[in-house]
Amino acid sequence: MELYLVFKVLWWILLGVLLMGLAIMVGMDMGVGALLRFVGRTDTERRVALNTIAPHWDGNQVWFVLGGGAIFAAFPLLYATAFSGLYIVMLLLLWTMILRPLGFEYRSKVASSAWRGAWDWALVISGAVPMIIYGAGIGNLLLGVPFHFEWDLRSYYTGSFLSLFNPFALLCGLLALSLAIYMGGVMLMGRVESGPLQQRARRAATVGVLVAVALFTVGGLCVSHLPGYRLLSAPAPGLAQTPLQQVVTLGEGAWFDNYRAWPALWLVPALGYVGMVLGCVAVRARCSTVAWWLGALAWIGVIGTAGVSLFPFLMPSSSHPSHSLTLWNSTSSRATLIWMTGWTAIFMPAIVAYTSWAFYVMRGTVKAKRVESDPHAY
Repeated sequence: MELYLVFKVLWWILLGVLLMGLAIMVGMDMGVGALLRFVGRTDTERRVALNTIAPHWDGNQVWFVLGGGAIFAAFPLLYATAFSGLYIVMLLLLWTMILRPLGFEYRSKVASSAWRGAWDWALVISGAVPMIIYGAGIGNLLLGVPFHFEWDLRSYYTGSFLSLFNPFALLCGLLALSLAIYMGGVMLMGRVESGPLQQRARRAATVGVLVAVALFTVGGLCVSHLPGYRLLSAPAPGLAQTPLQQVVTLGEGAWFDNYRAWPALWLVPALGYVGMVLGCVAVRARCSTVAWWLGALAWIGVIGTAGVSLFPFLMPSSSHPSHSLTLWNSTSSRATLIWMTGWTAIFMPAIVAYTSWAFYVMRGTVKAKRVESDPHAY
């Protein structure tokens, strides 16, 4: 097999790994934030909830940076098209993520219930909105994004901001939010003392994962009736690959073509269901650590399902299907991918190692008395 082709597929897999890492690690923190006003009934309980993720939430943002950086370097045409056409959505995502650290840092600066209550709601919003946007973005890929290219590969987005939040995209957004709530609830279960806060977190995790199972099922049924994309022809290997020299058609059920061609791929959505169903069982059994890892497995299955369905498409075009971005026409040069692979082989294990070390060192229960007496606690 031609080496360049191998690196293209490798970076498609690595991009999926980064998106999964983002969903698992950042989604867990976002879930705690989204639950803050609902599981924490007193100021102390909310402070305890915030301090369960205090040592990790900013470090987990590295997955967000890595995801954007990987798209920029490995898939420059995708980066240019998505980040320019969806600029308002990107700004909304960034504004809410800027609001998040402000909430952490400023919430406890003033001992006023009104002040702290306002920042609490800011943390709820900055926890829920990014996850909804994350899921809605994946949903819009399955629907197709309205854009096209001119002869010189300048892209033009022809949709509206509100059209991106259509019913199917919102369903996917709520699925992402429900999984984040599950992960956040499980995180609180394992890090807070036995009592009302832990019980409410356990109930929230149970509700979150049950809603996720329902939405994942409904979403799959919807996708089975959506017009999917099929790549009929493209330039031969070794020739310049651009979106202007390919033929793409639409067909109902086309998003299931890969599953029909390779039935073993049905194991990917099965992983999602296994993670969610067994995760619910683990939550009811109060096994928070097992439940967390099963939640990670659920995220891998859910995002993997979307990736397998879309392959080889990265960003289908609903206004001009033949201008869709695929794995074959959107990647960087062979030399760039080789260099990126080398640096990734060095830094990815380092990131996993220091993240694991940080969680190990900061393990244990966050106690209310400790939070109240510690002037450096959130």
